[in-house]
Amino acid sequence: MRFFLVILLVLFSFYACNTDNVKKIDVSNIEVDFNIKRFDVDFYTLKSEDLGDLKRKYPYFFPKEITDSISLSKINNEDEQELFRETQNIYKKTAFLETELTSLFKHVKYYNPKFISPNVVTMLTNIDYDSRVIYADSLLIISLDVYLGKNHKFYADYPKYIKENNTKEHIVVDVAQEFIKRQIPTSQDRSFIAKMIQEGKKMYLIDSYLPNVSDKEKIGYEIDKINWIRENEEQIWSYFVERKLIFSTDTKLNKRFLETAPFSKFYMQHDNLSPGRVGVWVGWQIVRSYMKHNDVSLQELLKINELDLYKKSKYKPRK
Repeated sequence: MRFFLVILLVLFSFYACNTDNVKKIDVSNIEVDFNIKRFDVDFYTLKSEDLGDLKRKYPYFFPKEITDSISLSKINNEDEQELFRETQNIYKKTAFLETELTSLFKHVKYYNPKFISPNVVTMLTNIDYDSRVIYADSLLIISLDVYLGKNHKFYADYPKYIKENNTKEHIVVDVAQEFIKRQIPTSQDRSFIAKMIQEGKKMYLIDSYLPNVSDKEKIGYEIDKINWIRENEEQIWSYFVERKLIFSTDTKLNKRFLETAPFSKFYMQHDNLSPGRVGVWVGWQIVRSYMKHNDVSLQELLKINELDLYKKSKYKPRK
């Protein structure tokens, strides 16, 4: 069903690890209002004579380019029906999703009073990893077939570091990340430290919006990878300092240490033991240290210059 998402994007233009250091707030009195519509269920259980009703219910999925014959062909496709059945085995009911999204929306609204909860639509996208969640102001689309569990047969050919996050527990993290993309202003500073801290700000927002979610789930690491980075944070920071990478503007550092990858590239013998995105982890710890030592609001955090934040963070990597 990837073509639905392509059309939609055009239309919108748009183990456990403890969480003791995360500030907990009371959101019990925060009101949010949204509903969850099951386009996946409505579509794959459709009788052909009811297609018109479905198009009226979800007009954004049915532009003129999508003919009735295309839609009916997809509904009757056996591979797509198998994907639907497998998804239903896990997501026949979505009460858990409503609970998690309610908590997320309340936390987002606590920090951003003008936030309006989007209505949620679930669908299948033929496991389109890059379109697992789409947020378009009043609408939030979640591709449930991307979250069938990391050991599901449909993901057999996926790299381990990718399918680690193909779980129902990770849905709310991906949703939070979509919100956060719109809240972090773009920094003009292209230094490595500024990029790390900008990513760290995003992770700290996840801390604030999802205070009961583990660090492992937030960063999306396998358990051995997060254990490795906790044990080697001091060595990682020393590597950055000794090789004068902190203030470097070399864009190659993005792929080596900031972008999603099976491991980070130190160009050392045991690189494969490390997780990808170690620069994101370090930036996260710098921001956490800053917030621990400075009495500022979340909105003030987003505005502060990255280098000023670094200087005031009193960051010391864990040994």
